[in-house]
Amino acid sequence: MSEKVIEKEEGAMKSSKTCLVFAINGQRFELELSSIDPSTTLIDFLRNKTPFKSVKLGCGEGGCGACVVLLSKYDPLLEKVDDFTISSCLTLLCSIDGCSITTSEGLGNSRVGFHAVHERIAGFHATQCGFCTPGMSVSMFSALLNADKSHPPRSGCSNLTAAEAEKAVAGNLCRCTGYRPLVDACKSFASDVDIEDLGFNSFCKKGDNRDEVLGRLPCYDHTSSQVCTFPEFLKKEIKIDMSLDPRKYRWSSPVSISELQGLLEVENGMSVKLVAGNTSTGYYKEEKERKYERFVDIRRIPELTVVRKDEKGVELGAAVTISKAIEVLREKENGSMLAKIVSHMEKIANRFVRNTGTIGGNIMMAQRKQFPSDLTTILLAARATVRIMTSSSGQEHFTLEEFLQQPPLETKSVLLSIEIPSWLPVKKKNGSSSDTHLLFETYRAAPRPFGNALPFLNAAFSAEVSLSEELNGIVLHDCRLAFGAYGTKHAHRATKVEEFLTGKVISDEVLIEAIGLLKDEIVPDKGTSNPGYRSSLAVTFLFEFFESLTQTNGWLNGGCKENGFDQNVESLKPEAMLSSAQQIVENQEYSPVGKGIVKAGARLQASGEAVYVDDIPAPENCLYGAFIYSTMPLARIKGIRFKQNRVPEGVLGIITYKDIPEGGKNVGSKGFFRSDLLFAEEITLCAGQIIAILVADSQKHADIAANLVVIDYDTKDLESPILSLEDAVEKSSFLELPPPLRGKSVGDIAKGMAEAEYKILGSKISLGSQYFFYMETQTALAVPDEDNCMVVYSSTQVPEYVHRTIAGCLGVPENNVRVITRRVGGGFGGKVMKSMPVAAACALAASKMQRPVRIYVNRKTDMITTGGRHPMKITYSVGFKSNGKITALDLELLLEAGISDDISPLMPSGIQGALMKYDWGALSFDVKVCKTNTVSRTAVRAPGDVQGTYIGEAIIEKVASYLSIDVDEIRKVNLHTYESLKLFHNVKAGESPEYTLPLIWDKLAEFSEFNQRRKVVEEFNASNKWRKRGISRVPAVYGVSMRSTPGRVSVLSDGSIVVEVQGIEIGQGLWTKVKQMTAFSLGLIQCGTTSDELLEKIRVIQSDTLSMVQGSVTGGSTTSEASSEAVRICCVGLVERLLPVKTTLVEQTGGPVTWDSLISQAYQQSINMAVSTSYLPDSTGEYINYGVAASEVEVNVLTGETTVLRTDIIYDCGKSLNPAVDLGQIEGAFVQGLGFFMLEEYLMNSDGLVVTDSTWTYKIPTVDTIPRQFNVEILNSGHHKNRVLSSKASGEPPLLLAASVHCAARAAVKEAKKQISRWCTNNQQEIDLTFDLPVPATMPVVKEFCGLDVVEKYLEWKIKQRKNV
Repeated sequence: MSEKVIEKEEGAMKSSKTCLVFAINGQRFELELSSIDPSTTLIDFLRNKTPFKSVKLGCGEGGCGACVVLLSKYDPLLEKVDDFTISSCLTLLCSIDGCSITTSEGLGNSRVGFHAVHERIAGFHATQCGFCTPGMSVSMFSALLNADKSHPPRSGCSNLTAAEAEKAVAGNLCRCTGYRPLVDACKSFASDVDIEDLGFNSFCKKGDNRDEVLGRLPCYDHTSSQVCTFPEFLKKEIKIDMSLDPRKYRWSSPVSISELQGLLEVENGMSVKLVAGNTSTGYYKEEKERKYERFVDIRRIPELTVVRKDEKGVELGAAVTISKAIEVLREKENGSMLAKIVSHMEKIANRFVRNTGTIGGNIMMAQRKQFPSDLTTILLAARATVRIMTSSSGQEHFTLEEFLQQPPLETKSVLLSIEIPSWLPVKKKNGSSSDTHLLFETYRAAPRPFGNALPFLNAAFSAEVSLSEELNGIVLHDCRLAFGAYGTKHAHRATKVEEFLTGKVISDEVLIEAIGLLKDEIVPDKGTSNPGYRSSLAVTFLFEFFESLTQTNGWLNGGCKENGFDQNVESLKPEAMLSSAQQIVENQEYSPVGKGIVKAGARLQASGEAVYVDDIPAPENCLYGAFIYSTMPLARIKGIRFKQNRVPEGVLGIITYKDIPEGGKNVGSKGFFRSDLLFAEEITLCAGQIIAILVADSQKHADIAANLVVIDYDTKDLESPILSLEDAVEKSSFLELPPPLRGKSVGDIAKGMAEAEYKILGSKISLGSQYFFYMETQTALAVPDEDNCMVVYSSTQVPEYVHRTIAGCLGVPENNVRVITRRVGGGFGGKVMKSMPVAAACALAASKMQRPVRIYVNRKTDMITTGGRHPMKITYSVGFKSNGKITALDLELLLEAGISDDISPLMPSGIQGALMKYDWGALSFDVKVCKTNTVSRTAVRAPGDVQGTYIGEAIIEKVASYLSIDVDEIRKVNLHTYESLKLFHNVKAGESPEYTLPLIWDKLAEFSEFNQRRKVVEEFNASNKWRKRGISRVPAVYGVSMRSTPGRVSVLSDGSIVVEVQGIEIGQGLWTKVKQMTAFSLGLIQCGTTSDELLEKIRVIQSDTLSMVQGSVTGGSTTSEASSEAVRICCVGLVERLLPVKTTLVEQTGGPVTWDSLISQAYQQSINMAVSTSYLPDSTGEYINYGVAASEVEVNVLTGETTVLRTDIIYDCGKSLNPAVDLGQIEGAFVQGLGFFMLEEYLMNSDGLVVTDSTWTYKIPTVDTIPRQFNVEILNSGHHKNRVLSSKASGEPPLLLAASVHCAARAAVKEAKKQISRWCTNNQQEIDLTFDLPVPATMPVVKEFCGLDVVEKYLEWKIKQRKNV
């Protein structure tokens, strides 16, 4: 056959590709290219066109990990498969052509058997709501897969190290667990971990030897696993190299620069998107809405994927991923500078974004759109150059610095590659006699140490220095100082400082002068947040880099290598950070109640088979909704229209209050107090108020169209809105509180003040808000049924109230509505009131359209419209004696409720209850609940109580500072006696033995070695300038009330058992405790089947408002125990019915009776095997929970970063119904509290519109921000006759203990302030040590209180000291 014929055939083949071919979980998918919208993401396809629903949408920004899948890519030349995680919400479907995708249910499932990852997540009790767990599973599996590729591990474990296990899930967010058990589940595979050292799990039993434990551990064998075998059919497809005809399809994959140029030239005037990883759409979300006429995939062009390493340096193609670049730079020999660059690059975004995001994409975002890039800063210091393809002159080279300063690169020009040159010394100056040293260092200050957060400031410095004996110091010959991400258009060099320093001997005096120049040169743009903090970080980084160079003696001993170019790369290798210990008593008295059994459905959650509302398959003709909300606080709505007055694709209508049917009402929530509006009417009352629901043919079209809506406002003749507590007070805008809810005074305040030896008068505290950050946003599905009925699936904590709201809105009897809730992907109070308008709007749209309508609220809309925790301002006066005993507290409180009641009238009792953990002598408590033009605030886990506990601690800290007495002594002297507890808490105090707080207080001191560690902290602070530690022990008191709760237990003919309760499984283990209680209670019949065997026969089913009424609310921490008690009463009824049957059977057979034969006989006798009841608590249904925590933190005085070194908790669970579940609740609540006190800022603009509305701007805790050592003891405090089998609540109270971290941070800051006061010259003002540290104590806050000018003060002091000598 001639060559020409072969060429023709190849040409025909290459142009014949018409389909995308890929695999999902080994299954072949082939899609006609002509039928695909190239903007379709992988998650859209997975969730809407396949049965694989484990992939969850948490943020749509690549910031949470809920949508992570494993992508496998085959290289036919090397015959090698690359496997890596990707974010399916950012990955375009067309870009996975020829790839294999594995989701969590592809690793294993209930049909073929669960994977060891799923089993271990379940066994380590590492799942609660379960919404994030499939993504966690895939991240863990990927870490195992890649750790074991290079060489096989020893049998039963992985080559993964403990440090790598911690990083495996570092990019995944979880709001429930507190991360510790997830990390332990992953560490259980690691080769350098002993399972006995890990946290509480179902594999290790007390007294077991190592072999028994390993035998029980779900087997992991990397060789026998058929998961992720790359499909042979795909290998064949890949070997037939076919390209796409760019004239036919909107998606093109050019294979050469000339082909790319041709495409860009041809598409003159057309909108073209160049695609590699598409990760930019996570930050620039408007890109997803833009209609591109053509997508060009540039990943197959050799010049853009080049990797070259030689003596000149390293060249990386612009389409090389950040992960690949890290791998390449790590391999380069003699590359200490490259090792530093790698270490910094590993903090960019998260692993699954780095796996697809490219270095060129990152640089182009910085060049075109001023993205605050880390990469450009470190490459600027490394003297990188770039190669550009231009439309006019072919190819051009620029330094990165020149490139960044140019106007945005035109669309027809393309960044081809980046080169990092090898760095050689310049010629020596000043006749220095010693060797020249090359120094390189990078810096980054961000809320999360492992990355997954934009930095406040990043920097990278290179310098060439030598020791000059003649000049008696270290001479700087050359330097490059790059700063970025601080509020300017792009990274740039501090050239004036560079020029000033070059040729000089580095000294304190030179540094002070350089700092002065730096402050003038590195100035954040106007409007940048925390400008003073960012500027101070620039000074900090400069000081950290050069300070060691002021000491020549260190250099003579090789000190230069500390931050030098020659640094040992080994020292950059990560070590494991996290450890934990749990002391738990498993109670056998009521077995299986009291055992730490695995949570019901945990494996299904890990594999992704657990069904949430948005996983329910869409009914035929289903429509999708998106909310339109106000952006103005108080304005008349003149009209609603679309941009360019063109109806966007897929839109079927906009539904407003005018569409409410006759007889219906504009009601969005019927809850505890007054009803709330569903939609704004003529006037919008606050920014974030829902105005309408837009209905379209897909969720994507609905969300895009909602962003294209324009609302015309008019504020003429309207009063100015009330947007602050001060405005509300001035205008007397208050909600009326019923007298029982106003809070109560205790004792005689005037007498208490008269007895005081000292007084602090009119002191002020303020507290901000917090967003729930449930992983599953608000969602509902409404399906019209016959006879004007409506079935609604709602993600809610309160189906009964949702039911009432929908009936009221539609104007139908309540028996026309049915609300079903199986499970909720996280609630934290946010799915009580705020779930009602979502379900009501869906039902209204479904009623109007007579078609099913569903809505999955996007993260931004959810954050803007749901309100969050109540901000407040507190003014107090306190009287106390010289020993610190407080005699009187007078408290005035302003609480911001927002525009309507919601649950705000309930807040004062929560605040006061937690505040009364101390004996205040006498207490006066006055609360004003302020009505403002902002979104209504609502219940967030421990509503009111968390603020109350903090107010108490702030007052105690203030008194301790005033008297200069150790704060721990002040706390101890003000703890209640049982008599004072009764005075403050009345009936809730219970009986004297129930007051366990004094016992826990003393026990924790021993458990945590508190007193010994205080001395160690003192010694540490005395010997460390730039790191200060604090340690604090804090008590918590949390009152709860039991509520009436229905239950039903039915036994089916085969002996299996169905349990129904109206308590909702939101991750708190309610179903698990209910199952345990059912097994125990039915087991009392004592037939041949044990209670543990009965457990396997029980299924708890979803909540259905027509099946069971009077369901109340799942909240307040007591629903699990109330539901368990309701079920226990049902079982007692069943046992009473079955006992006569058992007696007769025993008489007839003369032997033991099995459960199955007993039930069979009962059915034959037509005995009613279903019992319904409602548990009604008596006056003893109120009680108090107690806990104590000690936390130790380390504050970096230079950056404001706070590291929680250790937390010890003892929490009284009574006799825990399930200690594994309660342990998860304690740790998860604590970490959520840590977020409130230290990290999470829920901020609004001047119109009251939330601006921290994404994973980019709102930072919840992650693996790297939880306590490094996290120890928990669950106190088994014995018999409580009025509790449910002596148990106590665990869902919310432990959140209050996170105040210990804040108090410890304050103690560390106080030490920093004391140090600064010693450095200050006499004429400067005295440092205030009685300060209140704001909440949250974020990095900028802590740094500001440590001193923004601490470096300058130190250097001035040091220079002065030397002069005095």
